[in-house]
Amino acid sequence: MTNPFANRAMHLSGPARDLEPVVPDDVTPLTDVAVALYIETGGTLSIVTEKGTQRSVAVADFSILPVGVSQVRASGTTASGIHAFLVS
Repeated sequence: MTNPFANRAMHLSGPARDLEPVVPDDVTPLTDVAVALYIETGGTLSIVTEKGTQRSVAVADFSILPVGVSQVRASGTTASGIHAFLVS
């Protein structure tokens, strides 16, 4: 099988290399900073951005939130089916 990612430098504007389910947690950050989040069921997301700022954002069903996220907090998060787009 040919792997189009094998000899290619990863770019933030390019496709993600993986999609990882997210379990919101008030203490533990994501394993890797996500370049975006995909949300299956809308609601409120309580996140910590890559910059370290805590934000609360309302999102609709089947949304993509294109922001660097280091943590999805359980407190204040009502959205579900959250997945992190990863490039590393």
